[in-house]
Amino acid sequence: MNTTELEGKFNQVKGKLKQKYAEKISEDDLQYSEGKFDEMLGKLQEKTGKTKEELEKEIKDLK
Repeated sequence: MNTTELEGKFNQVKGKLKQKYAEKISEDDLQYSEGKFDEMLGKLQEKTGKTKEELEKEIKDLK
């Protein structure tokens, strides 16, 4: 899974959350979550020494 596919999946989840919680969740909330995901990937890269692509593959394989 490349970055584009990962972003696409995140956007799908974000869209579903918007539909389900339209009255309770804002675009800012979703952007904050997206930023936290990017931050998590960065921290994992730093701690494991793995590339973003390796981590994305591991995340994909978790299904």
